[in-house]
Amino acid sequence: MKLLTTSFFTLLLIGSAGGSYCQDFEGTKLLAEQGSAGAQHNLGLMYAKGDGVPENKAEAVKWYRLAAEQGNAGSQNNLGLMYYRGDGVPQNKSEAVKWYRLAAKQGSAGAQHNLGLMYANGDGVPENKAEAVKWYRLAAEQGDAGAQNNLGLMYVKGDGVPQNYVKAYVWWSLAAAQGNENGKNNRDIVSEQLTPSQKTQGQEIAAKCFESDHKDCD
Repeated sequence: MKLLTTSFFTLLLIGSAGGSYCQDFEGTKLLAEQGSAGAQHNLGLMYAKGDGVPENKAEAVKWYRLAAEQGNAGSQNNLGLMYYRGDGVPQNKSEAVKWYRLAAKQGSAGAQHNLGLMYANGDGVPENKAEAVKWYRLAAEQGDAGAQNNLGLMYVKGDGVPQNYVKAYVWWSLAAAQGNENGKNNRDIVSEQLTPSQKTQGQEIAAKCFESDHKDCD
């Protein structure tokens, strides 16, 4: 079976203050200088993306760090991404793990997915498939389609969990329902390995999981 992983890392666009990503540079900068973590996060995004201001990765890191140090989970995740890529700072995957973990422990699904990827690939931490499964599962239960796809891969390969094609089918079905193409393709591939009764079982579990907002997925 030629299965597809989701290898991208998640950038978070929402500030912890609850507002959506803001494109008013001057207003955002004023609030950021006054200490608003949400505005600092958004200002970091603007510098990172070159949105309303010339792109400046080092400035993005500066503002992400200020927000991250105030506990802003979005900035903690994005600062981790900057360290992972070496954008605006020297590349340091251990430092990336540190910031991903802080955000993941606050419940950030994107950071949980990113941390799972680090454990799965042995980036910045010793490879640990069971730990990858733990973080993928936490993100998947929040509806992160990339984590749902990757969790399905862990089940089909038996990495960090007992091999289980039905559970792989369940998580890929959930990812596919959100438009995740890798999940859709993987679901279609593994369905050919299932008996009719196993496929029915997987469909019933996926429906139950979806209806329970990912609280009843076993």
